[in-house]
Amino acid sequence: MTYQDPACAYCPPTVRACRLGEASERGPGFCPTKVDPQAQATARAWYDDPEVRRISQESARVEAEGYCKWTRVEEIVEFARKMGFRKLGIANCISFVDHAYVLSGILESHGFEVVSVACKNDNIPKEELGLADSEKIRPGQFEALCNPVAQAELLNEHGCELNVVMGLCIGHDSLFFRHAKGLTTVLIAKDRVLGHNPLAALQLADTYYSRLWGPLKPAKPPKLPAAGRRAP
Repeated sequence: MTYQDPACAYCPPTVRACRLGEASERGPGFCPTKVDPQAQATARAWYDDPEVRRISQESARVEAEGYCKWTRVEEIVEFARKMGFRKLGIANCISFVDHAYVLSGILESHGFEVVSVACKNDNIPKEELGLADSEKIRPGQFEALCNPVAQAELLNEHGCELNVVMGLCIGHDSLFFRHAKGLTTVLIAKDRVLGHNPLAALQLADTYYSRLWGPLKPAKPPKLPAAGRRAP
C-alpha cells in the first residue's frame, strides 16, 4: 500500500521507531520518514536558525531537568528564565480571572513582569459580528463577544515575550495563536464538561464517552493501548 499522508496516530506501541532513531528501518509505511522525507528535511533546516535552535535547546533542557518532577507552571517559569524573558503575558477566559490572579502572582514572585488580558475585553456585543439573539448563551441579555484578537494585540503592544493561554474557547484560542507575535504556551485547555481535562474524553471514548464517535465509527474502534498510557 502506498500512503499519501503521515499517520503517526496508528503507530503500534511495539514500534514507535523514531524514539530509537530507527524510523527509516522499522517505521511503518505511514511513518513521516517514509511518506514525506522532504518536509522533514525542510523542517530540520529550520533548526539552523539561531532563534529556533535556542528555543528548541531550552525546551529540551526543561523537559530533562523537570521530567515527572515539575508542574507545568514550574516548567513555564524555568523555560522563561532560561530564555531570558522579562515580560510575560496571560490570555485568559474571563471565567479564569481568579486563576490568572494566582498565576500572575507566582510569575511576579520569580521576577517577571506580567500583562494579563481577559477574553471579554472591549465588551463588543455579539450582535456587532452578526450573531442573532437566539445564538447567545442567554438570549435576551447582553453578551460580550470573546475577543482573542485584541488579547493578542494588547500583549503584542505591551512587549510580552511569552504568552500563557488559560482556558480560551475552541476557535478563540486559534485566533489568538494566529495573531500573537510572542511565543505562546497553553496552561489550561477549556473543557467545561470534564473539569478542563479534555484527555479524559479519549481515555473513556469506548465507555462513558462513546457518544464521541461519528457515523463512520469502525466495527472495532481503537482503544488506548496500555503502553500509550505511559508518559512520553
